[in-house]
Amino acid sequence: VQLQASGGGLVQAGGSLRLSCAASVSMSSIGAMGWYRQAPGKQRDLVARIFLSGTTDYAESVKGRFTISRDSAKNTVYLQMTSLRPEDTAVYYCYAFSVLRDTMYWGRGTLVTVSS
Repeated sequence: VQLQASGGGLVQAGGSLRLSCAASVSMSSIGAMGWYRQAPGKQRDLVARIFLSGTTDYAESVKGRFTISRDSAKNTVYLQMTSLRPEDTAVYYCYAFSVLRDTMYWGRGTLVTVSS
């Protein structure tokens, strides 16, 4: 499974960005797909994920501000980020979990920088 992430950049606090992550395989073979982020000097933490069933899950810090969605026809997951804060600054990593292979796959990180 290969993942192609895009959409990071520099934005002012209060602004919005949308991240995209396209998978090289059908999403029907992926148990969950989503985003982690890692700020400098910190561990990588889950931001949001969407399961094969369509159920979504968010970190408390982004609830109400971020929305994860998918386009199964394009094998793509999106993370719409609004009301961005400087503390959202991090490298965002797309991931996909293959149930068939019991393996987690990672895309290249995309940097999101929120200026105050």
